[in-house]
Amino acid sequence: MEHRFINKRFWKDSSTAMSSSYALARQFDDVINLSLGDPDLITDSRITKAAMEDALNGHTKYTDFRGDPELRAAIREYYRDGLGLEIRDEEICVAVAVMAMNLALQACINDGDEVIIPAPYYTQYPQQVELARGVPVILDTFEDEDFQINMERLESLITEKTKAIIINTPNNPTGNCFTEETMRGIADMAKKHDLIVISDEIYTLYCFERPFMSMLHVEGMKERTIVINSYSKDYTMTGWRVGQIIAPDFIIDVIRQISEKLIFTLPSVSQRAALHALKNRKAIQPPMREEYKSRVFYAAERINKIPNMSVLNPKGTFYLFFNIKKTGLTSAEVSDKILREAHVLTLPGSAFGACGEGYIRMCCTVGIDKLEEAFNRIEKMDIFR
Repeated sequence: MEHRFINKRFWKDSSTAMSSSYALARQFDDVINLSLGDPDLITDSRITKAAMEDALNGHTKYTDFRGDPELRAAIREYYRDGLGLEIRDEEICVAVAVMAMNLALQACINDGDEVIIPAPYYTQYPQQVELARGVPVILDTFEDEDFQINMERLESLITEKTKAIIINTPNNPTGNCFTEETMRGIADMAKKHDLIVISDEIYTLYCFERPFMSMLHVEGMKERTIVINSYSKDYTMTGWRVGQIIAPDFIIDVIRQISEKLIFTLPSVSQRAALHALKNRKAIQPPMREEYKSRVFYAAERINKIPNMSVLNPKGTFYLFFNIKKTGLTSAEVSDKILREAHVLTLPGSAFGACGEGYIRMCCTVGIDKLEEAFNRIEKMDIFR
C-alpha cells in the first residue's frame, strides 16, 4: 500500500503464498490442508511438561543475550555426539526461528551485496536478503539434474559483488538432499571466491537415503559457514519459535548485538523447551521420523500412479514437489483446481521461484488416512484422468 506514513520499501506487497493459505483453507468446510509445513503432531509432552515445570520454578526472566547457558551446553553436546562436530560456546547464539536468517544476513551483508539463492527456494529467502539491503541472485536447479546445483551455472553468477550463498538441505520445497559431491563443490566455490555459505539445516532429522551432512562437515568450511537451525520441524515445535545459529565467534558477536536491539533476549520458556527437546531427542525423534517418512513414501507412490503427475523418489523432509507439466496448465491453475474440485489445499511451484513452474508442493503433515482421502479426491479430477 502506498502511503506517506509507510516506508517506500514496503509500498509493494511482498506477501508470500504461504501467508494467504489460511484464508484459502477457510473456503470449504472439508479442506484437507497440505499447504504448510506445520506438523500435525503436537510437541511431545515430555518437552512441554518439563518446560512448564521450569517456568513454575522461575525460568520466566531475561536470559543471557546469546541464550540460556544450559541450552548452549546442550547444543554443543548435540553437535558433538549427534553430528560429530566440535562447536565452541562462543560460536553459538540462540535465535527466534525464522529471524535467524535475517540476523545472519544483517551481520554479513553490506548494501548492494549479492546473495546467491538456489531455486526452488523457501519463499522468504529473497525478501530476507532484500530486508538486509542485499540483492538476491537466483540460481535455477532442475528435476532432470535431481535438483542438484550445477557448478558451472553457480560460478557464472558470481561477481565481485557476491558475498554469500544460501543453501537448504534437506530442501524445502523439493524434498531433495544435496549429495556429498554437491556440498564439496559449493565449498570449493566458496573458498575460491571468498564467499560465506549460509546453510539452513532446519530438516536435519529427515534424511532418508543417507545420514545428514552439514556444511560444517566439509573440511575448511567452519570459518566461512553460518548454520541456521530450528526446533520447529525436528521436534514439531513450530509455535515455540526457537532456533540457533552456529558461526565463527566474530560473526556471533555481531549477531548478538543485533539481536539485543531487536528482541533483547529470547523467550525463556521456549529456550527451556528446546533444552528438554535436546535432552530427550533419542526417545522423541525416531518414531516421529518414521511417521513422516511413511507418509511421504505413501504419497509419492500415489502420485506416481496418477496420470499427468510424477515425483522423484523421496530423499528428505516431509514435502513432495510433484510435476504437473503434462496437464498443460500452470502450477497456479492446477493448485486452484485441486482446491476447488478436490478441496485439497497445496501451493503452486511458481511460489518457490520461476523454475518451480510446472510443479506443486504438497506437505505430508496429515496422517496416511487423510492423505488417502486427499488422493482419492484428486485422482477423480478430469485433468488427472
